Amino acid sequence: MDKQSGNKQDKPNRDAGQKPGPYGEGNYEATRKYNEGVKEHVENHDIEKEARDAAPRSAAEEQEMKDAEREAASRAKEEDPALKKRPGK
Repeated sequence: MDKQSGNKQDKPNRDAGQKPGPYGEGNYEATRKYNEGVKEHVENHDIEKEARDAAPRSAAEEQEMKDAEREAASRAKEEDPALKKRPGK
């Protein structure tokens, strides 16, 4: 916070020539580009083959992947609620 005015300084400085953008968590331009890229990839690539190619090639590699996932999850603030949902309920 700015000590003099008490205002947060996380908004773009319009005086610096920056375009005003959406505030909060969303960046609509980046989301649009990401969605277009995902759509293009799904339409033009063999997703099933890519999934098979990404699968672990050995028990040791599988364990390494599980360990990495566990470590990453331990750093998360909370579990994704989507993981708790059960199909059909």
